[in-house]
Amino acid sequence: MDNKKIGGTLIGLSLAIGSILIYFISNTNAKYTQMCNPSPACSSLTTTLNLSHLSVGIFAAILSLGIYLIFFNKTEEVILRRLEEEKNSDLKDEKFNILTKALNQHETKVLSIVKEQPGITQNTLRLKADLSKSLISQILSNLEKVNIIKREAKGKTYSIFLTEEF
Repeated sequence: MDNKKIGGTLIGLSLAIGSILIYFISNTNAKYTQMCNPSPACSSLTTTLNLSHLSVGIFAAILSLGIYLIFFNKTEEVILRRLEEEKNSDLKDEKFNILTKALNQHETKVLSIVKEQPGITQNTLRLKADLSKSLISQILSNLEKVNIIKREAKGKTYSIFLTEEF
């Protein structure tokens, strides 16, 4: 059952119980003030008042739980969202690993660097991969043709990103 529905039910129930308790306590207080002389009837009214005050505490706890469930308890949604993100991340990693098995070592090295640092410039990539300009350009062109990476102009150079699938 949905936490908000449970919370709403608890709040409704506690408000009904609370109104009954308030009516009962006010009647008992009126009787207490009329009869309170040292007598056995006075002590039974004191016991009744003590129990009614305990009931008010229980009422407050139920009301608080209902409010908490409606406004503050988001654990289910957070857990489901986190599981979905982990699943998508694992799927992307698996796709990436399968892809790198089909590429040569230079292409794999370039892709790994781009994955670690999305938006890396072509010149920085060349320095990190320790490859020549012409080889980097050729590798990037080949990877762009098969839609593994995309290049975006950034001044006189390009920023390199993996495509959405990877």
